[in-house]
Amino acid sequence: MAASEKLRVGLEGLIMRRLSVLAGLILTLGAGSGFAATNSTLSDTLKAFAAVEPIDTHAHVFKNDPAFFAMLRELHLQIVDICVADDTVPRRHSVAEQVSAVLSVVHNSQGHVWLGTTFDPFRLNQPDFSQQAIQQLNQDFEAGAVAVKIWKNVGMEIKRRDGQFVMPDDPLLEPIYQDIAAHNKTLIAHLAEPDTCWQPPDPHRPDYDYYKEHPEWYMYTKPDHPSKATILAARDRVLANNPKLRVVGCHLGSMEVDVDDIAKRFDLYPNFAVDTAARMAYLMGQPPEKVRAFLIKYQDRVVYGTDLEFLPDQTAQEAIQEWEANFTRDWGYLAEAETSGRHGQRMQGLKLPAPVLRKIFHDNAVRWIPDIRSSGR
Repeated sequence: MAASEKLRVGLEGLIMRRLSVLAGLILTLGAGSGFAATNSTLSDTLKAFAAVEPIDTHAHVFKNDPAFFAMLRELHLQIVDICVADDTVPRRHSVAEQVSAVLSVVHNSQGHVWLGTTFDPFRLNQPDFSQQAIQQLNQDFEAGAVAVKIWKNVGMEIKRRDGQFVMPDDPLLEPIYQDIAAHNKTLIAHLAEPDTCWQPPDPHRPDYDYYKEHPEWYMYTKPDHPSKATILAARDRVLANNPKLRVVGCHLGSMEVDVDDIAKRFDLYPNFAVDTAARMAYLMGQPPEKVRAFLIKYQDRVVYGTDLEFLPDQTAQEAIQEWEANFTRDWGYLAEAETSGRHGQRMQGLKLPAPVLRKIFHDNAVRWIPDIRSSGR
């Protein structure tokens, strides 16, 4: 063999050995940190989910972790990371601290996370409430917030000085709604709760464990609190009085037991959509033909959401396992002919047409929360 040929063979061997070492190092680092080398490790269901570039418009992430961000990249997933003003959970007491934490996640996510801000309704009895709330929201809009959350404590907990419960259509909230609309932002509205919140305990209902663990929100034991119908009527007045305000009703708009109730609101209020967050089990509990027809007819009005969390006391591995299990269930139910329902039993899936799936999992998010699209990420 000529000297030049020996040199070539030797260099090729050296290059191959170094590439092999580098590949092994990448795999080792990936295994240790939770990074996946390629999406070939995903199940077929998750590959199909990732292919539509899904957007989860209802999540709560308050921890930076490279492995979690790697999951977002692998699934081509974006999320709206929502803040909640809640006096029953210590980590939710401060709106400012939540916004700061979410912005940190946003900045470290490489374009996969968006800020969903909120305002502090517990200040409602202070003279400058509306002005201060608007000022704070406008600062958050400047920082990149794409939506504003209003939570169930409006209608179910907070009272005026005279002892009356604050309803969603309270006049002090109206300037806030007008400001949100003027900035072309979206109101994400979790108002009221499932019907079971006002009914006797039933271990067979999806929310039984939640109210057992959170009795403070179990209205069946609080007959002096407003009814669900009262709260939703006030919500509907907000929709009617603010036709330029886009509203996404969380959790199927708290009309979870019958899609016909949602359809009636859709027909009345063109500025109203709903998300699926934490209520997929309720869709699964209705006749599949009925739900399928509803989702096809109103394919522009249903936005995908999960209500999943990634909190500081969780590991990335725990969160990733939970998130991927939820995505697998949700995509399977909506996209496949048969899927796993509650407790793993096999059930009929909806097998929605591909264009409808694309709208629910992606297109409707950028329609109803358009700042997701406008930044060009």
